[in-house]
Amino acid sequence: MKKIFYVTAAAMLLAGSFGFAKESVLIDFTQLDADTVADENGNPTQNSRTVMDYSVAAGATFTEDQKSLMKTSLSLPEWEVKLNSSAQNVQAVGLSTVVAAPVREESEQPFAGKNVMGVRVLFPSWQHNANAKIVPPFQIQAYEPLADADENGNRQEQSDEQKGKYLFEDGYGLITNVGTIKSISVTTMGMNFPHGLYVLLSDNDNVERRYYMGNLFFDGWKTLIWNNPDYITEVRTREIRVYPIYPRGIPLVKFAGFQITRDARDIGENFIGYFKDVKIIYDLAVLTTDRDIADEDLWGIITKKERERQYAEMARFGNKQVNRYIEREKMATEDSFTASLNEDSSSNAQQSTASTADAAPAAADEEE
Repeated sequence: MKKIFYVTAAAMLLAGSFGFAKESVLIDFTQLDADTVADENGNPTQNSRTVMDYSVAAGATFTEDQKSLMKTSLSLPEWEVKLNSSAQNVQAVGLSTVVAAPVREESEQPFAGKNVMGVRVLFPSWQHNANAKIVPPFQIQAYEPLADADENGNRQEQSDEQKGKYLFEDGYGLITNVGTIKSISVTTMGMNFPHGLYVLLSDNDNVERRYYMGNLFFDGWKTLIWNNPDYITEVRTREIRVYPIYPRGIPLVKFAGFQITRDARDIGENFIGYFKDVKIIYDLAVLTTDRDIADEDLWGIITKKERERQYAEMARFGNKQVNRYIEREKMATEDSFTASLNEDSSSNAQQSTASTADAAPAAADEEE
């Protein structure tokens, strides 16, 4: 069996000027179409690759049928828009939303005919700084193992090819083995809004950082790029750090969302934006090679730590989703009042009233 150990790339730089930088897609919104868990009309509501079952946090008071509905995913309509406190009002919260926006088949873009993320934010119309975060419905799970889901969103057993891989890798919001980030890019469609755009990333310590990509004051598709001003390309001037080979966890990066900032002097009210993907160029954090002893098979330290963190993430996300499910079940579904009178009787009453009104002038004439 192949044995794996980890050593920092920085230590290997002592051997010479080797390039370890790598480009990867952090998240591709064209992959997040709803294709499973149909609603009462037979329309899919969730994305099969990223569907998560939060009924584990629901407790024993719910029936199995109710628990079967407690699923969510990174399907685009499931994403949320969070306005800062001074920008929140009933109308803004209700109208600020995320949708799947289809790109025309005739488009010259390579993703023509696919769905990208469409965002609407209702900012204040008065002169006041405001911002909105576009975030996933739950914190992307760093240690969720890769496995297929059936048509009802139930996760299946891992295949041999899927073992050792994570669910949200390969463009679904997670990149592992990330050292220093060199560059970040966002493919977005500008609508001549002067607002600023930030990318939000979190690491394996759940520390969130934001990166300013520039403003959206342009028309059409464009790739906005952030370059790390502190990135050192000369090996001899880098600070070399050597970490223990085992059991240090592999550094990773998770997509935490976008942030749109609106300056008080700029136009308010509706903001519309479209996003296709986020990519990063980064140094590899560790290198892999053969080892004489399978450390993790012997000690299981990393597996235990990852399992505990996964359960903690699932509990936090599950409790929030269960509360939302309960609130959704309590919401009124009626659009109009039911009739208190029989429709025929009501119609006859209206006709009788009209006949009486018509007869009144004739009676008055007879009196005269």
